[in-house]
Formats: sequence, structure tokens, C-alpha cells
Amino acid sequence: MDTIYAVSSGAPPAAIAVLRVSGPHAFEVVRAFAGDLPKPRRAAVRALQDPADGALLDRAIVLCFPGPNTATGEDLAEFHLHGGRAVVRAVEAALAARPGLRSAEPGEFTRRALIHGRIDLSEAEGLGDLLMAETEAQRRSAIRSAEGAVRRAVEGWTDRLLGLAARVEAELDHSDEDDVADAALLPAIRSGATSLAADIEAIADRPPVERLRDGIRVVLAGPPNAGKSSLLNAMAGRDAAIVSPISGTTRDRIEAPVVRGGIAWLLIDTAGLAELPGDEIEAIGIARAQAAQAEADILLWLGDEIPPAHDHLLWLNPRADLPGREREAGEARLSLSSRTGEGMDALWQAMAGLASDLLPPPDQMALNARQRELSQGAAAALRAIEWENDLLLIAEHLRSAMRAFDAITGRAGVEAMLDALFGRFCIGK
Repeated sequence: MDTIYAVSSGAPPAAIAVLRVSGPHAFEVVRAFAGDLPKPRRAAVRALQDPADGALLDRAIVLCFPGPNTATGEDLAEFHLHGGRAVVRAVEAALAARPGLRSAEPGEFTRRALIHGRIDLSEAEGLGDLLMAETEAQRRSAIRSAEGAVRRAVEGWTDRLLGLAARVEAELDHSDEDDVADAALLPAIRSGATSLAADIEAIADRPPVERLRDGIRVVLAGPPNAGKSSLLNAMAGRDAAIVSPISGTTRDRIEAPVVRGGIAWLLIDTAGLAELPGDEIEAIGIARAQAAQAEADILLWLGDEIPPAHDHLLWLNPRADLPGREREAGEARLSLSSRTGEGMDALWQAMAGLASDLLPPPDQMALNARQRELSQGAAAALRAIEWENDLLLIAEHLRSAMRAFDAITGRAGVEAMLDALFGRFCIGK
């Protein structure tokens, strides 16, 4: 395996630049540039010299971490350089000239940690989410995964599954003997598999972690000239959509990401839902608006007519500042005005109340889409045992669930997605 290097701190210029070297020749690099090795895990000041001509590159702090108990699972060294661009470029150029040494690819340090068993795949995914976190909720969820919450859950499921599998395999091994099979075995296996499936489903059915990152999809819908674009601009705090009294101004979906109250939102303005479209383009816009409604996490309905059915609906009375738009007694609508700001805080509070059902609980583990699909597959395999009498088929269902667990943690069947995962990491991580 190649020895790799990269700056693992922020981009220069900075007070200090941490340049990390990892691989089988990491300590040879330290000797070539700094002379003798410092004691393991002890910082020491060294003069870094270019091995090619002995020129002084920098006076740096050097640390050596012998594998396998390191971040990557292999020998690792760090040069804590002065953080000027010229200093970093000079050291990197000298490193690049060494045979067997190359610059790290995005996420390669973390990938090596995964390969060497320092972390599992779920922890790597959590670390990736942590690097991309923009809200406090994203940070908390990502740290929980990066610190092994998913791994510990899967390990618990695996232990229970292995207990069931051991009993089935033992019965299969002795099935050719004259002993009478344990009459209580099949009900016990079914009960254990059903209980395990229910526990898995309870976690898999929680709102997906992607909602924390991608935002709750809030679709503004209603007839033409209902005030959708004005409301979008007021909620986004900028002119994201064109506002005009001309009917049909909005022809396509307009998206505006917003973070408010620690929650990521994706606000989506849509074309007015006219019964008779004026032209073919407006008809396409209406079709896309209807599709957006179907995909909405929260639907804000701005029309005066009865809104369409939706699990998370807020029926709004927009433009409440205009004559004739006063709220009628007993009407289940939230009055607001994009122009004056009346009712806007109440709208956000109502949306936050709905969001509590749409976001992962702040104190509980949440799965991403990949982990959720695999968990649901494992639960389905376990549920199939409830109706199965053949021990050979029961054993195969248990193995299928185990393969899903192994894919969650990265023990099997994940090579196809590793490049995509680590491609979103920064170089040096």
C-alpha cells in the first residue's frame, strides 16, 4: 500500500498547517526530513530539510504514531508546519519528489481507517455527515453515528441473530440422528425472529437522517395570484421568485433553502393551479406543481377553496392586510401578510410543530437511506420465518438478515458505494 500525505488542517494561510503522512514508509519520511524520530506520541521540534539538497524547509513540530493504534491503523506521522502557503507548498513539493509517496485522495485517510478496522462503514458515513453538517441537529445526529451508535445497534441485533442461527444450525447438524427434535424449537425461533424484526422496524421506521441534511420540503401551493411567490420571498428573506400581478408568472418550481430555528427547510414555490391552463407551458408547470404537492413533507395551501388532502397541511389566509381578506370566524386558517409580516412568526412556529413528526428524534439514533433499506430487508427476512416450517429455509432467512447487517457495517457488499462516500470528503481527511 502506498504511503500518502496531505494537509489535514484548514487551507493555508493559517497559524499552523498539520501535514499528515500515513503508510508503511511514514517513519522513513520523518527520518529523511527531520533526522531522528521523536518518541512515539511525543511532540518534538525538528528542522525539516529537503532530502534532495539539504535546504531548510521549516522548523516544525513532529509527532510519530506507530500502527496499528492510530487514526488510519498504520504508521502515521504529523508535521505541524508554519501555516503560510509557501511553507506548505515547499514541504509538499519535497514530499512529492520521494519515491513511493503520493498525495492523498479525498477521504483516503478515513478509508484506510475503515480498511484496517479502526472504524466501520456506519461510523465513516457519520463522519461524512459531520463534515457537511450545517445545523445543530445535523451535528448531533452525525456525531451519534460517527461515535458508533449505528454500529452498536447492529452488533446487538447480530448477537441476537447468532443465537437463533446457532440453535437452527445445531438442529440441522443432528437431524439425521434418531433423537426426537425439540418440539419447542420452532416456536422459540419464530418468537425470537419476530421480536428482533419488530425492534429493527422500530428504528427503521423513524424519520430518515437525510431530512436533517436535505431539509424539510415545504411546498407552497394554490391557485394563480394567491400570493405564493410573495410568501416564498418573505420566508427566504430574499427575492427568490418573481412577483407580478400577471396570472401564471410562476411556470416552474422555484426552490429556496432556508435554515431557521436549527432546522433546514427547502421552500418550493409552484405554478398556480388553474383549471384551464393558458398554454402548453403553463400546463407543464401545473403538472409539476401537482407532483411537488405529492412529494411535499409540509403543504402550505394558499387557496380559499378546500385544500387537497395531506398528512402535514397548513391552510393559510394570505394577504390578510388587504381589504376583504379578514379572517372569518371559525375558519381553520392561519392569517398572515407577506408585506407587513403579520402572522409570519406564527407560520414558522406551526411549521416547527409539524417538523417534530418529520425529523429524527434529537436524542435517538437515525438511519440513512442505505442503512434503512438494509435494515428493512433484514426485518423482512426475519418476518418470513413466522410462516416457515422448513429449518433449511429458516436458516437461509437468518443468513439473509446477517448479510444485511454486514452490509450496514461494511463487512460485505459495499465496495460499489465507497468511492461515492469518500469522494465527498475533503483531501486530508
